[in-house]
Amino acid sequence: MELDAEMRRKIAVSVGAVVVFIALLVAIGMQFTTGHNLSDLGAYYFVGVIALFVLLMGAAGVFLDNGD
Repeated sequence: MELDAEMRRKIAVSVGAVVVFIALLVAIGMQFTTGHNLSDLGAYYFVGVIALFVLLMGAAGVFLDNGD
């Protein structure tokens, strides 16, 4: 099964967005964890990163759809 350039670009953009999401979650976990608990400020950042990920994936979808 051969992947064309368009499909490779879609895969790269999607994987890149997920890698950024995971990296941000790990960074927040390392910065705002006290003992085994996430601090209140860290929880707000965590929710913000989830919202940012949703917006980023939406923007990626628009970008990839308009790329044709």
